[in-house]
Amino acid sequence: MLPLVLQLAVLGMVLVAAVLILIAFIAFVTATKMPHLHQYEEEKFFLNARGQKETLPSIWDSPTKQLSVVVPSYNEEKRLPVMMDEALGYLEERQKYGSDKVRVITLVKNRGKGGAIRMGVFSSRGKKILMADADGATKFPDVEKLEKGLTDLQPWPDQMAIACGSRAHLEKESIAQRSYFRTLLMYGFHFLVWFLCVKGIRDTQCGFKLLTREAASRTFSSLHIERWAFDVELLYIAQFFKIPIAEIAVNWTEIEGSKLVPFWSWLQMGKDLLFIRLRYLTGAWRLDQVRKMN
Repeated sequence: MLPLVLQLAVLGMVLVAAVLILIAFIAFVTATKMPHLHQYEEEKFFLNARGQKETLPSIWDSPTKQLSVVVPSYNEEKRLPVMMDEALGYLEERQKYGSDKVRVITLVKNRGKGGAIRMGVFSSRGKKILMADADGATKFPDVEKLEKGLTDLQPWPDQMAIACGSRAHLEKESIAQRSYFRTLLMYGFHFLVWFLCVKGIRDTQCGFKLLTREAASRTFSSLHIERWAFDVELLYIAQFFKIPIAEIAVNWTEIEGSKLVPFWSWLQMGKDLLFIRLRYLTGAWRLDQVRKMN
């Protein structure tokens, strides 16, 4: 009986190893060697207040503002106006940010949340760049907490630093309101993030992140993932380049209208996490150089 059990155990280990090798091979051969940074001609302009086309600036130009805010939006006609009212009201009170307010970049095709944010980042003018979700789940004045988090990280190596908004302090409360299945998915995702990609950051998925201009150009230039798991690769890249990261607790409220479908979206993100790790591990993706967008 024992030899049979041993044989089955060995066979199981061989099958698992074979599956992992197959997945690693698929991840390698399907990988794009460098991030796809193509910009369509229509995406190089925005319409000013007079309805005239103006060329968008570049992340590699010198900054002309203190802060740029990048808000990805897809079918957000209900939630975006509320968020924008709060954000603009707050920024108007902080006069150092000026009154040159909103620029809309219309993308030719759906690039995913990560791809949309990257296009916004590449057209930003600020010394600091804030990522914020269109649902307004995080109250905008919490940007001050992120600014303090960045300040506390000084001196910044090569002027690079990142402050991540975090909902980790609300975890117990959220567990009480979620089903057991969703709680299991959440813990599974957090384990995969920690095991495969990012150590030391409890909440990688909060959409409220503040980056110095230099950190934004370095990380987003190397970003491959364009959909929901892009935050994880962004922080993976930051940790590879030893960019200091602060995780800052922020106020957060659940807003109806999320585009995430719990099971399938998390399954997709799990696959992306595995492929992030395997593609960097096998050398299909490399972080030894940074490109400018053509």
